[in-house]
Amino acid sequence: QVQLVESGGGLVQAGDSLRLSCAASGRTLSSYAMAWFRQAPGKEREFVSAIGSGGSAYYADSVKGRFTISRDNAENTVYLQMNSLKPEDTAVYYCAGSPRVSRSVSMYPYWGQGTQVTVSS
Repeated sequence: QVQLVESGGGLVQAGDSLRLSCAASGRTLSSYAMAWFRQAPGKEREFVSAIGSGGSAYYADSVKGRFTISRDNAENTVYLQMNSLKPEDTAVYYCAGSPRVSRSVSMYPYWGQGTQVTVSS
């Protein structure tokens, strides 16, 4: 089993930056693909970014060029650096893990509890 705990969310203004962290326990993350999803009120959970076990990164078009995903296998932690935040980025952000990288919610068996990101205009 893998336990994931997100942190780093908060209330910021448009144009600000935040860095989300996802700390894992139970198993080493190095062999897992890790991803960030988000869910805004009344909307479905959507893909934000993923990083494969080899370090290949993938992004939703809506965040490409503004968000950067990274992983520190020694620290068993995955990060999401979010720059130039917009009000439409407001959502609960979830960290997820899977044996294979994917953009699909259903492919990730391991999930954190989520962290709220609110961007004011």
